[in-house]
Amino acid sequence: MKKYIVVIAGLLSLLPVCAQQDDKSGSVVDEVIWVVGDEPILRSEVEANRMMSAMEGIRWNGDPDCAIPEQLAVQKLFLHQAAIDSIEVKESEISSGIEQRIEEWIQQIGSREKLEEYKKQTLSQIRESMHDEYRDQLLIRRMKERLVKDITVTPAEVRRYFRNLPQDSIPYVPTEVEVQILTMTPRISTEEINRVKDELRDYTDRVNRGETSFQTLARLYSEDPGSRRMGGELPFMGRAELDPAFAAAAFNLTDPKKISKIVESEFGMHIIQLVEKRGDKVKVRHILRKPLVADSTVNAALARLDSIGDDIRNNVFTFEDGATVISDDKDTRANKGLMAKKSQYGQTLSSRFQLQDLPPEIARVVDTLQVGQVSKAFTMINNRDKTVCVIAKLKNRIEGHKATITEDFQVMKEVVLNKRQEEKLHDWVVQKIKSTYVRLNDDYKNCHFEYEGWNR
Repeated sequence: MKKYIVVIAGLLSLLPVCAQQDDKSGSVVDEVIWVVGDEPILRSEVEANRMMSAMEGIRWNGDPDCAIPEQLAVQKLFLHQAAIDSIEVKESEISSGIEQRIEEWIQQIGSREKLEEYKKQTLSQIRESMHDEYRDQLLIRRMKERLVKDITVTPAEVRRYFRNLPQDSIPYVPTEVEVQILTMTPRISTEEINRVKDELRDYTDRVNRGETSFQTLARLYSEDPGSRRMGGELPFMGRAELDPAFAAAAFNLTDPKKISKIVESEFGMHIIQLVEKRGDKVKVRHILRKPLVADSTVNAALARLDSIGDDIRNNVFTFEDGATVISDDKDTRANKGLMAKKSQYGQTLSSRFQLQDLPPEIARVVDTLQVGQVSKAFTMINNRDKTVCVIAKLKNRIEGHKATITEDFQVMKEVVLNKRQEEKLHDWVVQKIKSTYVRLNDDYKNCHFEYEGWNR
């Protein structure tokens, strides 16, 4: 592997850092400004990131003309290592993340039409253009998680760090809340499940009779926004990247002309068609349909939860007992309903949330509660895009204040842990730069970079 990388680097060193020109005007349309390993960075990438930063209100430390390409170069290092370590992400994660990002933009800019006007693209084109970049972001996050997963800090380190911190550097802790939830997922009726299955069987029959193609039906009817625009086609993926039931059906397909039986995953119901197998990866098309929950079923679940809430308020049993026995939220049930947040690298940190860090439906309800109070039942959309019914209890509210080691040990621990993690990642990048071929356009030779070693 090392010899292979050296050969590529040597070949790249013989190539000119080239520019693509417009044939009519002779002006530069695009240009390779950096090479990291065997990956080029184009000037157009820098400009696209500059525009996105402006849209999201991101401010750069130092000169953006230097900071943006450096950030892209660092991303290339993490992506290269992720490929070496065979890190994978699920297509469903990519689609879900893109939809969330688009919704955030729509809220910021005012409407879908305004977003399309600003981006000069349709929503389908926006999704398609975001796919590879968002996939890379997830891979980078996974790679960082792997690099820092073994980092821990002791209570003694936290106390020492806090003791040596200047008074004006002690962090201010905004108002935080601790929240417990008890959830109930409304069941989908047999009639609705059969309706969706009949639709999928009809799609299969129409393709088998030669009336239409699988791709056409996927574009018309699939409820997976990420693959619908591609005729239902997903990229090559391994078993670990897919829902287990979906993976089992996809990898059992052998004939591209055959369509799978109906597959039920955590996202809905699918039919699948094989495109190609390559080693331990498979490329398939699929059509996703999501059975709908009847309003009457949702209302029944809300009424049941309101009854449970009344029993808790009347001391028939505690919220903790109810969450442990009744709740179907697997993330909180084992913790007596208590919600907990994780670091950006996947480590569980604290049960304290600022309101803006909670799911919006929960935040709106909790903001109206007194400590110890249990809410009326309400609905929310969970991270699997399913409607769930919820009652919430405000376990604690901690008003904003300067951090103290006795009251805010977890906050200070998080500060120290984040610092150790960032130090680890910074040192890793510096070492990676030393062992990776790097070539910069002369325009960047005088930049002051965050990481040493680019200009060598």
